[in-house]
Amino acid sequence: MNPAPNLFFIGPMGAGKSTLGKRVAETLGLPFFDLDHEIQEQCGADIPLIFDVEGEAGFRRRESAMLAEFAGRDGIVLATGGGAILADENRGLLRGRGFVVFLETTVDEQLQRLARDRKRPLLAAPNRRERLQHLATQRDPLYREIADLTVPAGHRGSVAQVAQQLTAQLAQAWQRDATGCAA
Repeated sequence: MNPAPNLFFIGPMGAGKSTLGKRVAETLGLPFFDLDHEIQEQCGADIPLIFDVEGEAGFRRRESAMLAEFAGRDGIVLATGGGAILADENRGLLRGRGFVVFLETTVDEQLQRLARDRKRPLLAAPNRRERLQHLATQRDPLYREIADLTVPAGHRGSVAQVAQQLTAQLAQAWQRDATGCAA
């Protein structure tokens, strides 16, 4: 058992962090937050615009500040953006303040899931496969470094079935008290 006050979902874009995180949060009776959505709400602008105006570095600063705010809470489920693990301090917050679930996926699965997505700034590349492979090479070791549980995102079954299976795994691996705080 790994006691932690929060449950954090990490992994590459298109892995299903928000979809699965929301469903697991509902099952556990915990509030769910999507870090990218919270950044957009705070800024009053969507992520592509933030990237256009502030660049990736500006977005990452905002992401780190928002992650620090949410990691400081107790009893939440948080889906991070794919690059939230890039900063050392973010990895420390995730590891120190939550049970971390890495949704592992392949580049082929990402390409299929993101085929119609034109809003992600890091996908705005002439060769999406090459870009996703580069991101995977850079980020996968960082995801694995902090993961308490790794779940293949190419799961079989409905979101509800996968969430139910994951919830059963969490019952065996993640310890929390009734209020969501570490026991």
